Amino acid sequence: MRHYPIFLDLRGKAVVVVGAGKVGLRKAKGLLDAGARVIVVSPAWAAEFDALPVTRIGRAFRPSDLKDACLAYAATNCREVNRRVEREAKRRGIPVNVADDPGACDFIVPARVLSGNLQVAVSTGGQSPRLAAELRRKIEAVLEGALSATPNR
Repeated sequence: MRHYPIFLDLRGKAVVVVGAGKVGLRKAKGLLDAGARVIVVSPAWAAEFDALPVTRIGRAFRPSDLKDACLAYAATNCREVNRRVEREAKRRGIPVNVADDPGACDFIVPARVLSGNLQVAVSTGGQSPRLAAELRRKIEAVLEGALSATPNR
């Protein structure tokens, strides 16, 4: 399957992340960087969440948590919870990303390179995140080299 590449304007929009471990933290940080209003649902939290401006719901996921969401992320280490999030999001017509289950995802999150306003996304369709990360590192190196070779004006 090929995914359709798209860059979304999430400024001020509600995005729900279910799970507050390493994966949920990485998703939340990227969403905050894009200006989303991030709501994180989890009974337990990685300490790094304390410094993030997210709305924290400290309990297990409930279907009503997706009420106003435009996107949802299932990022727990419990397959059954992730499936519940997936089913409810799809029932509500909300695109969902399920960590470690590309076949359950409505969208995948590519590896990204950011340099000012330039943003490059690399995807392997969820089949090889390691390859996408390696390509991202190579693109970063090329951009750093190009930027350092350009004289300041």
